[in-house]
Amino acid sequence: MFYTGDEQMGTLYVVGTPIGNLEDVSERALRTLRRVGLIASENPQRTQRLLARYDIYTPMARYTDAYDRKKQSRMQAVLAALAERDVALVSEAGMPGLADPGYELIAAALERGVPVVPVPGPTALDTALAVAGLPGDRFLFLGFLPRGASARCDLLASLAGNPFVLVAYEAPHRLLDTLADLERLFGDRSITAACELTKLYEEVRRGTAAELLAHFRAHPPRGEFTLVIAGAVSSFEFFQVLKAGTQGNSEGAK
Repeated sequence: MFYTGDEQMGTLYVVGTPIGNLEDVSERALRTLRRVGLIASENPQRTQRLLARYDIYTPMARYTDAYDRKKQSRMQAVLAALAERDVALVSEAGMPGLADPGYELIAAALERGVPVVPVPGPTALDTALAVAGLPGDRFLFLGFLPRGASARCDLLASLAGNPFVLVAYEAPHRLLDTLADLERLFGDRSITAACELTKLYEEVRRGTAAELLAHFRAHPPRGEFTLVIAGAVSSFEFFQVLKAGTQGNSEGAK
């Protein structure tokens, strides 16, 4: 439902946009972007490509990114707009709030009683996981791995024994170092490295960390990567352990 202007408060629509191919946008997302009073975009230049493709002329304002010094003032400007009209929040690509600073605006809107409505769209997370060939019933999403080598190693070391599939985002200039860490800490587990998903030069490569290292040393990585990493044990083995533990607890309770 869209507000007509008689109400005292607008609605914040959290709109998923394509991660690459502009045809991956939903009809509902396009309808929302046309009808709101303002689009708050993390990257207006990129959002403009989508709006131009579908002849959308809604006013647009830059929202913020994680390192923007004007973050607070821009957030307050969007919240002020919400006092009188509907606003659509879009990230640079994908779903706002997922490994994205948009969650701060969403939280601030909720604190003020602003209605927040999701308009789902694609993400690199589910797209890469769907084609990795690894169990997707249980997984742990790490977002972007730490930039510092020490912090990254500490995080990966803490997860080396985790039975769930791990999904992480990584920048191209840190990919080789991260794969070297994974080879040392995770051994020969299966890893899928996906980049440029849904774009012209989409690449989805599977192998061990050592195999991926050899490939990307010969072919320098470009574009942000999504890494899907097999868990410490197979999904079947893990659920057998869970089942055994549940049965043990049940018997102990009798």
